[in-house]
Amino acid sequence: MLLMTSGMTPSRSQSAGASAADHAHALEQLSRLLGPDNVLTDAATLDRYGRTTGVRGTRPLAVVRPAHTAEVQELVRIAGGAGLKLYPISRGRNWGYGDAGAWEDGQVIVDLGRMNQICELNAQLGYVVIEPGVTAQQLYEYLQQARCGLWMDATGAGPEASLVGNTLDRGFGHTPYGDHVLSCCGMEVVLADGRVLNTGFGHYQNAQAHRVYRYGVGPSLDGLFSQSNLGIVTRIGLWLMPEPEDFAAFFLFVPEDEGLERIIDRLEPLRLDGTLRSAIHIGNDLRVISARLRYPFDRAGGKTPLPPELRRQLRRELRIGAWNASGSICGTRRGVADARRALCRALHPIRPLFVNDRRLALAGRLARWLGFCLFGRRLAEQVELVEPLYGLLKGIPTNEPLHGATWRVRDPRPRVAPDPLDAHAGLIWVSPVVPSTGRHAREVMGIIEPIYHRHGFDAPATFTMITERAMCCVTNISFDRRLPEEVEAAGRCYEELSDALYRAGYPPYRTGPMGMRKLRQGSEVFWDVVGAIKKALDPHNTISPGRYEPPAL
Repeated sequence: MLLMTSGMTPSRSQSAGASAADHAHALEQLSRLLGPDNVLTDAATLDRYGRTTGVRGTRPLAVVRPAHTAEVQELVRIAGGAGLKLYPISRGRNWGYGDAGAWEDGQVIVDLGRMNQICELNAQLGYVVIEPGVTAQQLYEYLQQARCGLWMDATGAGPEASLVGNTLDRGFGHTPYGDHVLSCCGMEVVLADGRVLNTGFGHYQNAQAHRVYRYGVGPSLDGLFSQSNLGIVTRIGLWLMPEPEDFAAFFLFVPEDEGLERIIDRLEPLRLDGTLRSAIHIGNDLRVISARLRYPFDRAGGKTPLPPELRRQLRRELRIGAWNASGSICGTRRGVADARRALCRALHPIRPLFVNDRRLALAGRLARWLGFCLFGRRLAEQVELVEPLYGLLKGIPTNEPLHGATWRVRDPRPRVAPDPLDAHAGLIWVSPVVPSTGRHAREVMGIIEPIYHRHGFDAPATFTMITERAMCCVTNISFDRRLPEEVEAAGRCYEELSDALYRAGYPPYRTGPMGMRKLRQGSEVFWDVVGAIKKALDPHNTISPGRYEPPAL
């Protein structure tokens, strides 16, 4: 299953020799296969799937909704014979990286949302087998009801996002299982000719270690189907985290901007030696401010980006630092206590705030009891800020991070986090990978901030220690989609920013449609090999043409 995107001019939407009549006949066949309610060509549906938070979207030819792997097999056979181009999505929540739209106009969206079965749960070995339509909230509730003592990993994409889609786009979350590709074991993939490939040991009948040993025997093929257009993944195994004996979240607030290097260089040794095993998120003040507020145009006098003094004032009002970090420690009670002491020693004189279930519940009660006074109100604000982040660190999905998508939208913020597309939010992610050192983090900030400011945008940034040695710097361009001048400025900003990061040696870990053509830099051999594999597996270029398949320079 391949999540993504939209945004370029059509160039390969139809195969040589394919005609509109061929396409119409194929859609009739698909209607008989899937039922007329699951082959949609009405204008309202095509408009909805063609929306984007980016600079420009595309319009699909149709939207089809299979319910089973067998239907996907027949679907690709019909499409291949008629020259239809298919664009699979899981649930279309890939906001900021392409949303639910295809790479080019005229492709057929294959919405896998109806394939939403939790097929297997093994509580003893800690894994689950799921289909692409399974949401984070669905799996969370399933595990709660099963009382199996297992936690999932949640992302900031919201409760309705697909776990399979996020995994295949190499997304990440918050727990020690935050690198989702590393937690994936065994894929079922429909190839362009309709055959079903089971990776790892899955192609052996009754293989007992299918979901517990990802490599199998022989070449390991799983990696071919993340960030690619080589097949449609219809099922994956996903490892789950045993509920620990003890758990503590920690939060750090660094008052000065120069503290970024210091905090990274002090946390990195603990990440490298295994003292800290969770993903650690280090966000600047703008990341927090944009999640809590809409852009204060009145207080800024209409100026963008935020004037420095107003930015400092907002930090004081929200009681946050110039940089703010969160992570977790889990394990035995003794192990957690030892890790807490090691963290305090490494960070001295910065004092981390430790939170567990008991302390959070107590703070909530105090805030309610003392709500009549300033202290109580401030405590309530802190609980409101920390509670959703604390939940994410325990694998509990939340809509809270989605508020940041509407930072520059000129409407009052609704009480419930909306679909960013419904809120007219413009959102483009720029996500370079950075070695886990303070020097590299400062170099990246030195690149991105002047470019953002030059185009009139703020630079919210989060450095996530996703592995023991690397960070993903997640930063975004936020704008109002209804304002043509902002849309154009966002496009120019993205182009300059991406080019500058590539030149400095910081390619992205993930990209949307605007960034696909920029991928073919450096050695041609890599992308030539990718192209050869594509030609072998999908000679008619049926599945997601152009996705992670940059054209030759």
